[in-house]
Amino acid sequence: MLITVITAVAQEHRADYRVVPLPDRIDGIKDKDFLLKSTCLIDYPAGNRDMERVAVMLSGYIEDLTSMHLSTRPVKSSTNNSGCISLSLDPKMINDEGYRITVTSKNIEIAGKTPAGVFHGIQSLRKSLPVGQTTTVIMPAAQIVSNPRFGYRGMHLDCVRHFFDAETVKRYLDIMALHGMNRLHWHLTDDQGWRIEIKKYPRLTEVGGWRKGTVLGHNSPVNDGIRYGGYYTQDEIRDIVQYATDRFITIIPEVDMPGHMLGALAAYPELGCTGGPYEVWCQWGVADDILCVGQDKTLQFVKDVLDEVMQLFPGEYIHIGGDESPRVRWQQCPRCQQRIKDLGLTAHGKQSVEALLQGWFTTQMQQYLAAHGRHIIGWDELLGCDVDTTATIMSWRGAEPGAEGAKLGHDVIMTPVGPLYFDYYQTKDTWNEPTAFGGCNTLKKVYDFDPVAADLPAGMRHHILGAQANVWTEYITCEPQIQYQILPRMAALAEVQWMEPAAKDYQDFKARLPHLVDIYKHYGWTYRAKSLAVEEEEQEQP
Repeated sequence: MLITVITAVAQEHRADYRVVPLPDRIDGIKDKDFLLKSTCLIDYPAGNRDMERVAVMLSGYIEDLTSMHLSTRPVKSSTNNSGCISLSLDPKMINDEGYRITVTSKNIEIAGKTPAGVFHGIQSLRKSLPVGQTTTVIMPAAQIVSNPRFGYRGMHLDCVRHFFDAETVKRYLDIMALHGMNRLHWHLTDDQGWRIEIKKYPRLTEVGGWRKGTVLGHNSPVNDGIRYGGYYTQDEIRDIVQYATDRFITIIPEVDMPGHMLGALAAYPELGCTGGPYEVWCQWGVADDILCVGQDKTLQFVKDVLDEVMQLFPGEYIHIGGDESPRVRWQQCPRCQQRIKDLGLTAHGKQSVEALLQGWFTTQMQQYLAAHGRHIIGWDELLGCDVDTTATIMSWRGAEPGAEGAKLGHDVIMTPVGPLYFDYYQTKDTWNEPTAFGGCNTLKKVYDFDPVAADLPAGMRHHILGAQANVWTEYITCEPQIQYQILPRMAALAEVQWMEPAAKDYQDFKARLPHLVDIYKHYGWTYRAKSLAVEEEEQEQP
């Protein structure tokens, strides 16, 4: 009998609601604890497919972490049945993605204004659970409330420089969901390859999807000479988009233009200013060869591509890049110069006629997408091209362009190189780190970032939609390396995206982080353990 009692006690574990990101409020309730057992049911509103899916996911998460299987049950009304977890919708809640968890001795209610809010609530409950086989989890009586600070909470993944299969992208989405993120910026085309099937232009993937080899290191003289490439079929993309949608994540595709287009030019050289021949690039950096926008057929090509992209990605935004577009070919191209003349473009201030030509091209794409109910996102170079303020700006060359864009009336997503490029090193002591781009963005540096500049006028702050970390993959060749670069920095970013600055506390975050890392371990994800153990210097590498 004594052995049985000791075993039963050992199998009971206690939940901890101080998760990452930390909820707005965790208020104790004068009541006994709720005992979460395998006999509990998960109730959801009958007939609501989204809520049914969320209930099934919660059952799966609980089983993943504790080995307890909880059945799901549709109910016609929220009756707060004893011994159950009840998922419900509350239209009176303010934030579409906020959640409320109420734990009493009788039941647990997870409520949200929308199914997305309920989904974020189940992530919070999931992260509060102990990791390891158990028969009972003690859930202290409490009410937990949380609302995200920003509506745009993003991560980026470059699948061009190195290609990652559909299952890797799905696991990336799973990691995002755990951290309360809702936008994946998916980089699909560039000089080093074209990764999205376009049925009207099959050579984009047949030719543009493959390079002859890959340079070693930071553009060393050595090329491995190994043919490299791959792409996503449209069926694979639809499947990934649905997988993301099921987790309330919107995928924003990026088809970079007019630069970073050697993948397309290698397949269709007539779209360039010189006519080629072109090759898919085997090195990193910025190529001089870009689309020839002096030709009407180039504009038609881009529109045709965007037509198929829009069919695959139902979200509001299409990212068209616009960054790092050298205009040296345009300066020598008679068709581009004729276009400049026909448009009557005249250089003014710091803007050359070629910069204005890029602005004209961007406006054509902007108007085309707008006619289809879509909006463009572009990198902050677009601010130098006289684009309309309906373009959303992604500020990567520091935080200053984002603040400038907001003052001009653009919506802005903050993703500055420092500290939100996760392809950068996580420490200045890099000798035993995986090869990375350079620089140093530590865990604390990420945590301390505020997307809204202190001196940004109050009337313009609503233009800052949120923040996103970028993962460029020139030097990232496998999935464990992706995970190492983002974990645990993604946890720090999650608190930037969810919490008000005054509520953040780095030391408290560090104290809460180990339990989240236990979940990383449980799923077999690779993470940088040194970020947990040692306080690293906050200066960047020289």
